[in-house]
Amino acid sequence: MLNVAMLSYHTCPLATLGGKDTGGMNVYVRDLTRELGRQGIHVDVFTRSQDEHVPHVLHDLGYGNRVVHVPAGPERPLTKREMVDHLPEFIRGVEQFAIEKNMNYDIIHSHYWQSGLAAELLADGWNVPMIHMFHTLGEMKNRIATREEEKEGPYRLDGERRVLKRADRVIAATLAEQAQLQWLYKADVNKITIIPPGVDTSHFYPIPPDEAKQFVGVPAEDRVILFVGRIEPLKGVDTLIQAMTCLDIPLSERPVLAIIGGDPEANPEAMTVEMTRLQSLVNELSKSEMVIFLGKRGQDTLPYYYSAAEVLVMPSHYESFGMVALEAMACGTPVIASQVGGLAFLVQDGETGFHVPDQDPGALCEKLNLLLKDEKLRQGMGARAAEYARSYAWEHIARQVTAVYHQALHGRGKLFI
Repeated sequence: MLNVAMLSYHTCPLATLGGKDTGGMNVYVRDLTRELGRQGIHVDVFTRSQDEHVPHVLHDLGYGNRVVHVPAGPERPLTKREMVDHLPEFIRGVEQFAIEKNMNYDIIHSHYWQSGLAAELLADGWNVPMIHMFHTLGEMKNRIATREEEKEGPYRLDGERRVLKRADRVIAATLAEQAQLQWLYKADVNKITIIPPGVDTSHFYPIPPDEAKQFVGVPAEDRVILFVGRIEPLKGVDTLIQAMTCLDIPLSERPVLAIIGGDPEANPEAMTVEMTRLQSLVNELSKSEMVIFLGKRGQDTLPYYYSAAEVLVMPSHYESFGMVALEAMACGTPVIASQVGGLAFLVQDGETGFHVPDQDPGALCEKLNLLLKDEKLRQGMGARAAEYARSYAWEHIARQVTAVYHQALHGRGKLFI
């Protein structure tokens, strides 16, 4: 049996989505691990412990695969900058677990640059291949940052280059990410393989809208525009809120914008700057009756929200792939997305949804009006979206990832059947 050490240092795959550091990467690690287990591969996912009350070893992913919460620094949430200082302790914890459990790992698969730094030392010590996936890139985030405090420092950019140089194989989500790695980081494209994330089609599938709306507590006649994601500037939620002001829809049919993510009920001291800014924008535009901040929602409820919505909108300034868009499409919901990063590849313009320029409320409003007014167009796009999403089922994606594992092993003279 192939044994994989999966590193997700800064965020746990079991965390509730919508928080500051929880999103598509959590889903990726969780669902890939489950599918690898289903296909007979043993995976231990190592993450930093952020809560002393959570057991350090959990079997929530099934198939004998484990999520291991490694104490590294105080067992509470830390900033990513603070977490860098505790990487040596994390590495020692992973090594100690392997010794105690008598585990010999064949592959290290790391996610995000900090995990990559840990993987580098572990791979050297165990003499095994290191597979890495970045998920987001600091250079790209800096290119779209609007404020200095949004920019990533040299500690991340230098770390990414170090990880990229050391990794045996790199998995990029799209051709766009491969190009970014090549142009911005001078990566060796020969060790990059493009494999998109997958979607759990047994969980994300079209639910009859009336049943979905009943579950989420929306009257059957109401119409919903949906956003799902972290509440941070690069997600472009302000563009979506502004687009709501110019909808050419009769008042009786006017849709509600439901925003899933963040904590809208936090006290003023704990509320994030971006959540405060967005709520202020809604009040300034006098659209409080049209915009609802729902906060975090569990992954098990998301298919109901996607199926209840007329359209999902992803107005991001940067998106390495766009897992949320894929989930919505699998539920038969058309997507309007910024023509950036992975979204430009994932959403098929005019077929499964629409592309719009980022930071352009007028263009977004135009596409929203078109979809909301034309039921036949909306239903056709939704049906094509669901069909298209099935090609991203984790069963297919995990096999491609496994092929990369075997390529890396073969490069070291090892072969697993």
